[in-house]
Amino acid sequence: MADVAFVAATAQYNDIIESAETAECAASVESAETVETADGVENAEGAETAASADNAESEARHRRAADAGDTASMSVLGALLLRRGDLAGAEPYLRAATADGDRAAANNLGVLLHQRGYPDEAAGWWRTAAVAGSAAAAHALGRHLRERGDEPGAEYWLRQSAEQGHALGAYALADLLEHRSDVGAERWLRAAAEQGHREAAYRLARTLERNAADADHDAFGRAGLGPRADAGRAPDPAAPRRPAARKDDGPVAGPEPSRTGEAEQWYRQAAARGHRRAALHLGAILEQRGELKEAGRWYLISAKAGEARAACALGFLLRDAGDRESAAVWWLRAAQDGDGNAANALGALHAARGEQQTAERWYRAAMDAGDVNGAYNLGLLCAAQDRTAQAEQWYRRAAYAGHREAANALAVLLLQAGDPVGAEPWFSKAAEAGSVDAAFNLGILYAGRDEDRTALLWYERAAAAGHTEAALQVGMALLHHGEEREAERHLRCAAGGGSAEAAFRLAGVLDSRQPPPGPPALGEPLPEKTECEEWYERAAEQGHRRAQVRVGMLAASRGDVESAGRWYREAAEAGSRNGAFNLGLLLAREGSEREAALWWTRAAADGHGRAALRLALLAARRGELAEGKRWCARAVELGPAEVAERAARLREALHQELTA
Repeated sequence: MADVAFVAATAQYNDIIESAETAECAASVESAETVETADGVENAEGAETAASADNAESEARHRRAADAGDTASMSVLGALLLRRGDLAGAEPYLRAATADGDRAAANNLGVLLHQRGYPDEAAGWWRTAAVAGSAAAAHALGRHLRERGDEPGAEYWLRQSAEQGHALGAYALADLLEHRSDVGAERWLRAAAEQGHREAAYRLARTLERNAADADHDAFGRAGLGPRADAGRAPDPAAPRRPAARKDDGPVAGPEPSRTGEAEQWYRQAAARGHRRAALHLGAILEQRGELKEAGRWYLISAKAGEARAACALGFLLRDAGDRESAAVWWLRAAQDGDGNAANALGALHAARGEQQTAERWYRAAMDAGDVNGAYNLGLLCAAQDRTAQAEQWYRRAAYAGHREAANALAVLLLQAGDPVGAEPWFSKAAEAGSVDAAFNLGILYAGRDEDRTALLWYERAAAAGHTEAALQVGMALLHHGEEREAERHLRCAAGGGSAEAAFRLAGVLDSRQPPPGPPALGEPLPEKTECEEWYERAAEQGHRRAQVRVGMLAASRGDVESAGRWYREAAEAGSRNGAFNLGLLLAREGSEREAALWWTRAAADGHGRAALRLALLAARRGELAEGKRWCARAVELGPAEVAERAARLREALHQELTA
């Protein structure tokens, strides 16, 4: 399908003297009558088709009539020879028809002279034809005047052509007005597009999309090829992302789908007529909407027509579908055509395979193509290999070129090397350029200097941009200052973003507002879980040990011994001394004192005073007085005060028993 579309587009392009996509100046050829076809050629006889005009018999008939002095036939024959490239043969017929006052012949004579390199003489004949009412000649004359710098004259004649319904004239007028930032440009783009002008349809779609979007974004994702760099940790260079489109022609991803509907229609019209960039943009809109199969079809058409960015986007689509080999083929094609994003993607692909030298070669190719991400990714590659000096060199190169994440990574590198003074300006530069990670890292930097107020400002800035850990830090700071309601809002954001610590602290805030539940009455069903318990559980499921202990305690208070034991055991096995102590209590109540002693021993070894006291009591009951006295001494040492006091009394009693 793509090949057929490409061939059709090529045939159409060759059939039009003026290229719609490149907007090169060349007048459309007219013939004698006023009925104008899509390519600007007027038929000599209203009932005669273009196919019959090319027929040898028809040509011979026109030649006989022309040689006999028939003006209309001279005009038709001249136009036919002009199309064929026979300028010498066409000129006498066109001049003769023009001398007889044929308007179309005057326009076509202008085309012939323009092709021979006589633009001023051509303009004279175009003016003659335009005054006589030729829309094609008015368009050609307007283009000529614009090239000469006469914009008022160009606008006059282009407007004459456009108002007569000439698609190329409408497009040229729109181009002139758009160049002057005139709001009337859209009207004429629309007029040309409605007549099938594919470049007008494409540019109208671009205008509509830009106007609908609040801001331009990359339809394929964030620039750069690594996941976000958290504080003190470099991103993985082996994870390619969507390429960023060029600033002047990037697909816009931002408006609501309903607002891009009209733009999509015009992209579709232009793409169907072989416009490769329209096919790229249409593919981007469809991909953003989740219609991946159709998006891939348009990317394929655009890529086969030579659009490197479409080949790159097709590669990402195939990669996401699990076909990395096919993705690499399209990335290679795009990279060889100079697409830096595709080169970066190839570099990341080879880095993931452990082919570091090949990855470095492609990153350098991306950099040579003008993509600053290449230098950034080279820095990531060197950092992953502990080549710190080279990583710093590449980070600096990208950072000086304005790559904000490279500036952040450079600052992290300097901070790790013990140079916080050198790191701070790079963090600031990256943060001011919009790097959320850099804003968070600045918060860490200032917090380390005990400049809590400044740290909070940067944390708030990062949190406002969606940084989970920054939202947690803001929430904790607000809790410290007693602003519980505002703290809750930030903790909810952080917990929703996946922070186990935020979920635990949010649960603590909610827990503090409700009375402790009493044990259920006999025969009553277990009470439903509260919101705070659900947040505790979310944190516990992420491995938060304190949350696991708390979930166990809440389950035990509801009489759910099985759940309590499960959560206590998870916490204890993860190293929680409170989990081990509580698990021991649960086991002891169920009569498993031997296993309880094992968990209390582990808790006491980790510094849990109550566990040591329990072991002392257990030893005393068994008559192991010396062992009990030893655990009492340990409990006195560990505390807290209440435990130390009880342990001291027990130790004294055991001592008296031993010395009795």
